[in-house]
Amino acid sequence: MVSIGSVVVGVADVPRAIAFWTKALGYVPREEPEPDWAVLVPADGRGGVSLSLGLSDVAVQPYPRIHLDLYAADAAEQADEVERLISLGASRVDWDRYPQDPDFVVLADPDGNRFCVIDTSHG
Repeated sequence: MVSIGSVVVGVADVPRAIAFWTKALGYVPREEPEPDWAVLVPADGRGGVSLSLGLSDVAVQPYPRIHLDLYAADAAEQADEVERLISLGASRVDWDRYPQDPDFVVLADPDGNRFCVIDTSHG
């Protein structure tokens, strides 16, 4: 049986993406990054899914079919993480598809790729 080894995200600026995602996730490059490619893995060596960053000239989708969900333990941690990620260069997305009582906040990385911070204790 196969398993997910890496999620690949297209970016316009690989070094900028490395700087953001290593700080956002506590990941490190698996090996020396190339100008157009990098694979990031957990810094503590715990294994799990890696995040690969590949140079892309394709425009960011306003409503991406695939995105990352980052989990927070509760609403307080979610709020703290949202602010931390914004301080690292993420931005809030004016998302017009929020439900009445959302458990997620939509952000964009410095390249504009959307991702969510989820309150896993919500309802």
